[in-house]
Amino acid sequence: MDLKRAARRVVALSAALGAATAVVAAPASAADDQVVTVVSEADRAAALAHWTPERMRQWVGEEDLPPAEKIGREWAGPVPSGVGRLFFTARPGVDGSCTATVVPSSSKDVALTAGHCVNGGFDRFDNPIKIVNVVFVPGYDHGEAPHGVFAARAFAWSSTYSGPTSGADDDAVLALDPVDGRHVADVAGTQEISFGKLPSTVDTTMLGYPVSQAAGGEALFSCARPATYQENSVNTTWNTDCDLAGGSSGGPWLRNFDPATGKGTIFSVTSRGTMTEDGVTTDLSGAALTEPVRKLYERAGEL
Repeated sequence: MDLKRAARRVVALSAALGAATAVVAAPASAADDQVVTVVSEADRAAALAHWTPERMRQWVGEEDLPPAEKIGREWAGPVPSGVGRLFFTARPGVDGSCTATVVPSSSKDVALTAGHCVNGGFDRFDNPIKIVNVVFVPGYDHGEAPHGVFAARAFAWSSTYSGPTSGADDDAVLALDPVDGRHVADVAGTQEISFGKLPSTVDTTMLGYPVSQAAGGEALFSCARPATYQENSVNTTWNTDCDLAGGSSGGPWLRNFDPATGKGTIFSVTSRGTMTEDGVTTDLSGAALTEPVRKLYERAGEL
């Protein structure tokens, strides 16, 4: 019997203290179709103070990180438009990271990530774990923040997302404060996003910041693989054999991507991965973008 195969498990691919795990947020308010957390001005200032360059690099050299990717490769050249690393803290003090991408919006302040990066359920005592210190660093590269560090003033997910045990509608939007009066879309660029029906197989470029022995979260990695559509009674997902480790959650799945321009169109984001007992990711899945997520996105500019 293949013990590694038997031990494989599906997990949400955020990274916390080097481990692939899901973290959660306590919502500030809930409407019928979305759940919104509003971040106070004081807490935004605290987030910027918390995430020093040294803290952003805290996982580098950790011996217990997942093994290096074999399919995923470090991105060569400038980080594509709008893509960056998302940092947060799950109280009582566990730092984590994901990936996010700036998308077009009326406010020019919106980024898209995975829902479980800012929401996800409860602890073992059924208490919600609050997410704080949420900042986004577009273009992040080995500790450098070429476009600045943007604090989240709000984040939201669809009310149809039920947390990290589910991959359905595992998407969230972030509203980011401008830095020195400049909006994130103006300084970092954007990637387009689409909600239309696609063929069952799509040539896909996946991007993310895996906290693995190869990357330590410090470098953008990519996979260029076909993504296949799968639908069942529970949810609809896109699936590939990309092996990016935890920290890649929320990273964009891009079709019609042009490496020369760094532009494509998002049709999903990394949600979950199957992992062996050794922490090796064997495949990734991303939720298909549904009508509730489209409504979430269309209202994101109002946050």
